[in-house]
Amino acid sequence: MAEKEGGLTHSQELITLWKAEERQPFTGWDFSYLDKRMVEDQAPWSYTTRAMQLMRQVKAALDMDTGGGERLLGLRPAWPKKMVATENYPPNFHLASERLNPLGVQVHSVRLTRHDPMPFADGEFGLVLNRHAAFNSREVARILLPGGTFLTQQVDGHWAEDLEAVFGTHPQWPDATLENSLAWLEAAGLKIITGQEFIGKLTFSDVGAIVYYLRAVPWLVPGFTVDTHLDGLLQLQARFDSGQELSFQAGKFLIEAQKPVT
Repeated sequence: MAEKEGGLTHSQELITLWKAEERQPFTGWDFSYLDKRMVEDQAPWSYTTRAMQLMRQVKAALDMDTGGGERLLGLRPAWPKKMVATENYPPNFHLASERLNPLGVQVHSVRLTRHDPMPFADGEFGLVLNRHAAFNSREVARILLPGGTFLTQQVDGHWAEDLEAVFGTHPQWPDATLENSLAWLEAAGLKIITGQEFIGKLTFSDVGAIVYYLRAVPWLVPGFTVDTHLDGLLQLQARFDSGQELSFQAGKFLIEAQKPVT
């Protein structure tokens, strides 16, 4: 590539910019740093609106994997008398505790998987909320009050697999699909109220935004750094320079399920 003033090539300048993006801090689950640089097609439903509607109908609710509490704070006008949250990632747990404890929300450090138990009593909650977190369907059913509701929005297991392919990686949870999740919840004894899915696009304005994103969600490209994955970044830059959009597959699904009254 042609030399630029000061002796740096175009690629060298880009690498310097990308490394600056790599060093940017990321806390909670806040992508405001990428405002207008990362645009996600919106699903036809509103998880937030439905969560608030359901909150107003119960006395106790749980928010699973609350991150730094950002989205739960956005639901505050509808909080029931008892509001509980979980978060396992230490920096986010401390941030969520600082934000939510003074408002009367109990924040528990809980590792969420499809198999691990949760430290809550049978029938403790009228509503369990889960936005983009793993869940054990049998545990969700256990801690729900009869007649209680589980509302979850999930990222499809094939999310951004075309971006992963650029770096030679593959989806870690390809079985995270609407069909499988519905089957797991029904097997746990819950009644499916609704199940919807949406396939859209995740679009970036520049490769630097992708660098920041991949550092923030490290499970997409494990071990990602500018140095170790430079070839892929240069491929993306070449795509961008040729006039192609930096757009990737972005699928989600929403499930509302209810525990039968027996």
